[in-house]
Amino acid sequence: MSNDKGYLTPEDYAEPRCLLCDEPYGVTPEVKSVPQQRIIQKMNEYMSRRDYAGAERHLKYWLEEAKLGNDKRGELLIRNELVGHFRKTGNKDGAFESAAEALRLIAELDFDGTISSGTTYINIATAYNAFGEDERAIPLFEKARAVYEANESTAPELLGGLYNNMALTFTALKKYDDALELYDKALGVMANAPDGELEQAITHLNMADVYDAQLGDGAEKKVEELLDKAYDLLINSDVKKDGYYAFVCEKCAPVFSHYGYFLAAGELNKIAEAIYERD
Repeated sequence: MSNDKGYLTPEDYAEPRCLLCDEPYGVTPEVKSVPQQRIIQKMNEYMSRRDYAGAERHLKYWLEEAKLGNDKRGELLIRNELVGHFRKTGNKDGAFESAAEALRLIAELDFDGTISSGTTYINIATAYNAFGEDERAIPLFEKARAVYEANESTAPELLGGLYNNMALTFTALKKYDDALELYDKALGVMANAPDGELEQAITHLNMADVYDAQLGDGAEKKVEELLDKAYDLLINSDVKKDGYYAFVCEKCAPVFSHYGYFLAAGELNKIAEAIYERD
């Protein structure tokens, strides 16, 4: 299968390099770093086309290259990507296996307390939440929060993502007030993030779900207000209309349908499909 440029890349056909071919016995192997930026860029291309099989093949190829090149940092990056990929494709065993390996690498690299460790904890906790392991997720979210809030260089989109994902888990645990507090924090943080309108829209929709679960029929007015805010941010904000924008529109559409906003849902799906076809 060729890539979007019309030709094969090594991960499409090549076997990983031989583990025993390069270094004599007893010699510590040198680190041969994998091209992290290229890996992420290519991964984004696969996801913009919803080519999940290609994305998985791509990540597994470079995982073996990172192992053979003794590139622990590269392996950690790829393990994080695999956790997210397996979460999206519903592969619980794959997600949890990569999660365990990522935690092992954090310890081996002595990365605990770094931004990288915080990102890893969030990825794993989000996977735990997706597969119903909510109690298991909270301690990792707390560790990530301690790291992010203590580091002044934490990007607002990272902090906002933490608050959003942690709030989802609190919602699943029916700790609604804790969830709403975190969503409010997320809205404030994402106001300062590039293209933060998309994340704010998602947050408004998540808050609608919390009020609906907490108040039942009494939440109707608040839910409508939040849905209107989310739709306005998705349609009228000046954000880049790329694959990620399409992904967000596609994922938000079912929420609008759930609350009877069928025209809004249809418009979001239409926008997403047009972008996918264009790209």
